[in-house]
Amino acid sequence: MGFNSMILVFIVVVGLCPYWAAAVTYNVVNLGAKGDGKTDSTKAFLHAWTAACASASPATIYVPPGRYFLRNAVFSGCKNHAITFRIDATLVAPADYRVIGKAGNWLAFEDVTGVSILGGILDGQGTGLWACKNSGKSCPSGATTLGFTNSNNILISGLTSLNSQKFHIVINGCQNVKLQGVRVSASGDSPNTDGIHVQLSSGVTILDTKIKTGDDCVSIGPGASNLWIENVACGPGHGISVGSLGKEQKEAGVQNVTVKTVTFTGSQNGVRIKSWARASSGFARGILFQHILMVDVQNPILIDQNYCPNNKNCPGQVSGVKVSDVTYQDIHGTSATEVAVKFDCSSKNPCSGINLKDVKLTYKNKAAEASCANADGKASGFIEPESCL
Repeated sequence: MGFNSMILVFIVVVGLCPYWAAAVTYNVVNLGAKGDGKTDSTKAFLHAWTAACASASPATIYVPPGRYFLRNAVFSGCKNHAITFRIDATLVAPADYRVIGKAGNWLAFEDVTGVSILGGILDGQGTGLWACKNSGKSCPSGATTLGFTNSNNILISGLTSLNSQKFHIVINGCQNVKLQGVRVSASGDSPNTDGIHVQLSSGVTILDTKIKTGDDCVSIGPGASNLWIENVACGPGHGISVGSLGKEQKEAGVQNVTVKTVTFTGSQNGVRIKSWARASSGFARGILFQHILMVDVQNPILIDQNYCPNNKNCPGQVSGVKVSDVTYQDIHGTSATEVAVKFDCSSKNPCSGINLKDVKLTYKNKAAEASCANADGKASGFIEPESCL
């Protein structure tokens, strides 16, 4: 082969394999961002995103140490399926909750594939909105700190979310998402500040995560399937909840959920399934709660199918959601109330296939109590409180 022919082959091969090219890095400071906590750096971050999306090779958006003030930003549709945000900084939302309070999300990723977020602190500065809500005044609903919608192959690792206005992290309509080493922190009385909310998504894994907040540590909404949650610490908060389900008459169900090696400390609930007390096609099935430690938890094990906040839109109705094949295995610790196990199921669609295996929950150093309504299942191994199934 002649020299010119070899050059031609090289050009063709490299042209067919653009990912052989070296990864590129875009430093937001070089694009105009300032880490002084005051200067609006939103445009610089969006410019970095546009450049990374246009890259033919894997791209990193680097945020060096500092505090970067950002208004709400949408990072959407991108041809590059290998973009990493490496954040050695704190990103700060506007302190005035009215600026982004109606935006839905503070930082939103939509229709993206292969995005990784490594490190960083997201400060939602939500305390002003919490005070507004707790005062009973008319307030915006608030922005979710970080939202992924209709996205695939996402990694969120080593991220901290502080004081979100509303939910901290939402995974909606996504496939193959991994959250690892995430930290969530907000006041125990902060309203609607769910730690991680997952809905209409499949293949979501949550590992090695600590959540302290004012609502559910993890909430699992309609259409969630194939979830794996392991090595999580929750409290304060409202526990790990499947639901609320059944708010809509036609609703996707929840299935194949594993929650294991979790410690709940001083939380309102431990492991909870809840549904609205009204007609619905929804369901929850194939759920495993395993290796759980409860420390002074008000409702350690709870199925509540009579959820009807403020007695609006559901009084006198019963839940249409079918709860089945739920296993509670190796759950022990202390309850802050006398009734540690409560299965309050639908009279129309009784719970079935409830399995208790090796459960020991005490109240004030004595055996706690269990309460069952419309629940069918079996118990095996050591069971305390005595099973009511």
